[in-house]
Amino acid sequence: MTATAAEDWKHWSDRRAASVSAPHGQLALTGTHWLEREPAGIPGLPGLWWTDAEGIRVRAAAADGITVAGAATPVDGEALLRPDTDPAADTATLGDLLLVPIEREGELALRVFDPAAPRRTAFAGISAYSYAPEWAVPAVFTAFEEDAAQAVLVPNADGKERPLAVTGRIEFTVAGEHRTLTVSRSGNGLSGVIADATSGRDTYRFRFITLPEPDADGHTVLDLNRAYLPPCAFADHFICPFPPPGNRLDFAVEAGEKQVLTR
Repeated sequence: MTATAAEDWKHWSDRRAASVSAPHGQLALTGTHWLEREPAGIPGLPGLWWTDAEGIRVRAAAADGITVAGAATPVDGEALLRPDTDPAADTATLGDLLLVPIEREGELALRVFDPAAPRRTAFAGISAYSYAPEWAVPAVFTAFEEDAAQAVLVPNADGKERPLAVTGRIEFTVAGEHRTLTVSRSGNGLSGVIADATSGRDTYRFRFITLPEPDADGHTVLDLNRAYLPPCAFADHFICPFPPPGNRLDFAVEAGEKQVLTR
């Protein structure tokens, strides 16, 4: 183990804990409210909420205190909140609450983040395996042919099945085992959803991985020390895809994050 690699991992781990436990981090999510075309109330929030072709609409009075980010005064009448899939996405606040519109497979919802959420106030950290350099291994990415790129239907944490876009696979050898995993393009890198022999026992039922952008020959690095818990490990109201077929490893990956700790 090199001190630099171990220290980098420790900094990454500390940043993870700070991010999920921030006032409006993943632990603060208290609801994901799916909306319809007809105006309706949302439990715990003032005003009426509905969707149209542009995003989420809210009708409220200034006294309700709903303020769209960047606005000088609260909504008094109607306002548009564009979802996270829009380049000009909006958020709003109501006191300490953060209101975030999202779009998933053409459906719109409003997420509510509350710094006083019980799971946030009870958070005591993220348990993880100790850093071990043998779990960081070379990998080779092979993109699917353009016409073979696919959306695999997988169960999600909320019980629904949704398509998961997959764009290629990585090959690697770890713990003496040669394996492949299906992955997706994610920004300038790759991402995947995996499970292994520790899942649901020593670790959460599945985890996420990210890999750096492959070089021209497809070479990258799979660092399983940075396998991390999905958002739904921190709050029940997140939608997280389960691993696609072939991404359940039959050996124990004793690396990365394990579980959310509570006081």
